[in-house]
Amino acid sequence: MAEIKLNAEVRTEFGKGAARRARRANLVPAVVYGHGAESVHITLPGHELQLALRTANVLIGLEIDGKDALVIPKAVQRNPLRGDIEHVDLLTVKRGEKVDVEIAVHAEGDLAPGGNLLEYVMNTLLVEAEATNIPESVTVSVQGLDAGASILAKDIPLPEGSVLAEADPEAVVLAVVAAQVEEAPAEDAAEEA
Repeated sequence: MAEIKLNAEVRTEFGKGAARRARRANLVPAVVYGHGAESVHITLPGHELQLALRTANVLIGLEIDGKDALVIPKAVQRNPLRGDIEHVDLLTVKRGEKVDVEIAVHAEGDLAPGGNLLEYVMNTLLVEAEATNIPESVTVSVQGLDAGASILAKDIPLPEGSVLAEADPEAVVLAVVAAQVEEAPAEDAAEEA
């Protein structure tokens, strides 16, 4: 995964009014924490951050007052109406360090004929991966699976360097269920009425 570089400015003002002023200037308030260091409150350029966060589990290289920091997003708060980023929590990581992240699960292939449906019991998997080599997603083949079949967390092939961090490797991620057909009301009942 490529590292995205962003310039950050240290925040000296706090509170709702300061955050609103920053957002009007197209800056996003953020906090950087981790590795036992004191939290650093910063602002990031809004448009560049929006583009960076299009990639799940993106690795961001920050320059804060001449110092470099490598971070991944841990929490992103968005405006519920406009979808704008209002605040970001960033976790400091080191090269070679293992981190736990959620990656998306995608299914490919066709189910067995018969009107079966694929149910996503879990949309994401929690995996442990090196901070500089975080996979974006994992793809699972459901080709030919019939009703009643399921795919467990332990059965999903993970990218090299990633291991399952789930508490329960027996957890069902995908399940194939038979489509339920609703019976049409009988015509006799309509005639009796």
